[in-house]
Amino acid sequence: MEKRVMTDSKRRRGLIAASALLGGVLVLSGCSDGDAKADGNGGDSSSQAKVDEAAAKKTSEAQIKITPKDGSDNASINNGTAVTVSKGQLTSVTMQTAEGTAVAGQISADKKSWKPTGQLQRATTYKIAAEATDSEGRTAHENASFTTVSPANSFIGNFTPEDGSTVGVGMPVSINFNKAITDKAAVQKGITVSSSSGQEVVGHWFSANRLDFRPESYWTGGSTVTLKLDLDGVEGASGVYGVQQKTVTFKIGRNQVSIVDAKTKTMKVTKDGKTIKTIPISAGSPENKTYQGQMVISEKFKETRMDGSTVGFTNDDGKGEYDIKDVPHAMRLSSSGTFIHGNYWGAKSIFGAVNTSHGCVGLSDTKGANDKNTPAAWFYDNSLIGDVVVVKNTGDKTIAPDNGLNGWNLDWAAWKAGSAV
Repeated sequence: MEKRVMTDSKRRRGLIAASALLGGVLVLSGCSDGDAKADGNGGDSSSQAKVDEAAAKKTSEAQIKITPKDGSDNASINNGTAVTVSKGQLTSVTMQTAEGTAVAGQISADKKSWKPTGQLQRATTYKIAAEATDSEGRTAHENASFTTVSPANSFIGNFTPEDGSTVGVGMPVSINFNKAITDKAAVQKGITVSSSSGQEVVGHWFSANRLDFRPESYWTGGSTVTLKLDLDGVEGASGVYGVQQKTVTFKIGRNQVSIVDAKTKTMKVTKDGKTIKTIPISAGSPENKTYQGQMVISEKFKETRMDGSTVGFTNDDGKGEYDIKDVPHAMRLSSSGTFIHGNYWGAKSIFGAVNTSHGCVGLSDTKGANDKNTPAAWFYDNSLIGDVVVVKNTGDKTIAPDNGLNGWNLDWAAWKAGSAV
């Protein structure tokens, strides 16, 4: 009995000691866990940091930028599209329309940029995919999609004279916009006209759609005039943007000015200040006087049709008072229908003697426009678009400066007053 009791007592002490030892182990384990770095979720943050570091090592440092930005509309069709990269080099750029038509482009020699090689189409959606690598050879990708400006949201300016042409000293730069311009200053600032002669050139708005440029006096003969259109992205009216980016040059020829005197019924042709020919003419009749003033030849036709009904000369039946289908050597002086042209239907005796026309200036000619020996043929062959024809002593009013290319009928102060800048 005594032996059994001692045994139970020893057993109890052994269990207590074992429990204490186990508790010590547990406490020790708990202290060990407390010294470790743990994240808020009970995970090992040092392990996560290693994962992030490893991921960062795999990510390219190359940073690709696509212009226009993804989702843009009203994007430029000219120089607004580009792909550039920093901390790397471009390895591939593809551009195509939404329908899959490829757009040609070229990566620069240093592989830092890419641009399309041609002009884009208006109202078209394009997609660009670009790839680049950094110094470690790691690859980066970027994609963007954008839509170019639509015809409804853009404007263009139709200009004269043509690039590379040679014109007379009176030829203004005339720009007609296909939409009304409300921010004239912004548009005019995007256009520059300069001359190799150093003449000051100023713009004048005749309307919301027309802007002309000229110097104070006629262009200097032999000079070169440069027109620069930098209208891409210029907002000419609310939500309406320019799309043109173009440089045009033209040459000014010899200084030829012809003076038509309706009283003496002659035309004196001067070249570089010297009279080179005097030609008998027939101007507008007393009932249909010819406009007076400085007029510029804007078009030339070896033969053309002239129908009186198109300019208000009609009979009671509504048909034109005249309809000549083969007027020879015709050169336009106004938008309203004033020409200087050959006349084969009138008697030769009227030239230099009687004013008989409906407002045009007539020169003796023959039917068919093939006789080089007529006064009209000579004047036609020796005239340039842009030459000046000054008409005087007709008894009529001075032609409106916006009727044709005839802004020279405004003095310099009035011309400059029409500038928006």
